[in-house]
Amino acid sequence: MNMIVDTRTAGKSVPAPAAPVERDPRWQAVLDRDPAFDGQFVYAVGTTGVYCRPTCPSRRARPRNVTLYDTCGEAEAAGYRACRRCRPDEASPAARRAALVARACRRIEESDELPRLDALAAEAGVSAFHFHRLFKSVTGLTPRAYGAAHRAGRVRAALAEGGTSVTEAIYDAGFNASSRFYETSNDVLGMTPTAFRRGGAGAAIRFAVGECALGSILVARSEKGVCAILLGDDPDALVRDLQDRFPNASLTGGDAGFDALVAKVVGFVETPALGLDLPLDMQGTAFQQRVWLALRDIPAGETASYTEIARRLGAPKSARAVAGACAANRIAVAIPCHRVVRSDGALSGYRWGIERKRALLEAEARARRR
Repeated sequence: MNMIVDTRTAGKSVPAPAAPVERDPRWQAVLDRDPAFDGQFVYAVGTTGVYCRPTCPSRRARPRNVTLYDTCGEAEAAGYRACRRCRPDEASPAARRAALVARACRRIEESDELPRLDALAAEAGVSAFHFHRLFKSVTGLTPRAYGAAHRAGRVRAALAEGGTSVTEAIYDAGFNASSRFYETSNDVLGMTPTAFRRGGAGAAIRFAVGECALGSILVARSEKGVCAILLGDDPDALVRDLQDRFPNASLTGGDAGFDALVAKVVGFVETPALGLDLPLDMQGTAFQQRVWLALRDIPAGETASYTEIARRLGAPKSARAVAGACAANRIAVAIPCHRVVRSDGALSGYRWGIERKRALLEAEARARRR
């Protein structure tokens, strides 16, 4: 039998065919240096014997020389060593920052008085300026605002449980003087502490019920801002829901001017492109407020998963707590918990019903395409 030999390749090494790494969606994360994939996999480069995290700033390797591994252990078992530049076998920079801020949060929560900024920065080993910026980027709040929100949550819990005086609740929460708390009580509770403890006694809350494409809608406002936007099928049930929250408050039907506020909310539900910018009376724990602020950063027409929100807050293992904060939200639409979905994109629980959640998302998606 005659054999034909290709003299152009005879005696020469022939490059291996291109590896399928280019068809792996994770390869795009390496090309983009996407920090969202840090810790989810590593890539190893055959020509250097090194494995890296997806965000490694080193020069990109050729796809044919790259192998993807789920863990550092798998890469090391295959004979690769960790990159000295991106250090994939150590905590990611984002995780280190989150851990640093988490320690500061615990320090604030456990202190009788709010620690000074320079003291917190010194414990973290960074400058006060850098610490302030880092803390806000992770939590969405400044250290002082976080401390105030935490102490406010302790006051709310003590007043709601009863069995203690208003003054005791204020001092037990870490306020050095009751006057300092009373100066900000409307911002913290939406009313005076005594009124809050008495179920809103003496507090004036105006409300009105209207109709929109999603059914009945109730909008309520305290002296500070909108404290409730409720959706449902039964207007009377919405009013009872508001009464249960503040059973002793003075609930007053809105006048013509208040009806304009309700119309603005209804208009946003019907036409998301109009936008909605209202002063809000957000009453919740420090963590809940962080979640709600993060939700307000999700653009109309887009969604984020509970895990993504948790990661943005620097607490990647708190997806369930994020879901709990969404469930505790009483200000529909303005705090857009309907934009939070499961990791697979499926719609999960919604305080006002899955169908309303789907309708809101579809309306926002249509508005975004226009």
